[in-house]
Amino acid sequence: MSPFALLTIFMLTLLPLPTLTFSLCHTSCNNIPINYPFGVDDGCGAPQYCKMLNCSTNLPFITPSGTYKVQGIHYNKKTPTIYDPSMSTCSILQPHHDFVMSEIKSVIIPPAPDTVFTLLNCSRDSSVLNHYRSLCFNFSGHSCDELYGSCTSFRLFHLLSNNTPPCCFTGYDTVKYMSMNTLDCTHYTTVYNTDGLHGVALLDWIYGIKLSYSVPNTGCDQCGRSGGTCGFDVKIEGMQLLVAVWGGWGPE
Repeated sequence: MSPFALLTIFMLTLLPLPTLTFSLCHTSCNNIPINYPFGVDDGCGAPQYCKMLNCSTNLPFITPSGTYKVQGIHYNKKTPTIYDPSMSTCSILQPHHDFVMSEIKSVIIPPAPDTVFTLLNCSRDSSVLNHYRSLCFNFSGHSCDELYGSCTSFRLFHLLSNNTPPCCFTGYDTVKYMSMNTLDCTHYTTVYNTDGLHGVALLDWIYGIKLSYSVPNTGCDQCGRSGGTCGFDVKIEGMQLLVAVWGGWGPE
């Protein structure tokens, strides 16, 4: 039998292997590799992550609050990064906006701890600055004065109020449970890799949201290195590991 036709199929469950038609899985979309646990085709990747991404323009990651562009996926660190085109940044001020994830995504692929949500133009009566002040923390030595003084877009808040409006550096859990209206802040921006932003000018911040996920060690890394693809039966969602002995199996 030629190497091109040789496939070894392992079952990771005790269920009998059903007869299934396993379509080839995309290995990349928009120059971003698509590896386990993600998949954009039926039966590809892990069931809970299958079709979480869409192989179309900008490889969108969709949540109840909008469509976010996937900038990259670091598989060794298990950290995808996304960017919200509707989010305010140092150079552009966007309309009022919330960041909302579905309950399942909040559990299996939440924002990473080194992603900081910066709440802007907050009221002095804001609950996050009074009753829940502990939710705000010091962020690499940066301050509200720096935000409103250094950023062209955020400087408008200072001009309109004729003083420095409060701001708050906080984590995802704050915006997960409270909307911007509840927090009494009008805008937000997000940056990641915050441990490396001490002394870095705001215009050089890495804007976006780093997500984090975890999956059990099922042997899929070894499968991928051998040129194979991990997938599941879409009818029973019992995980199968498909190993292609011949490397390079699968279309672009």
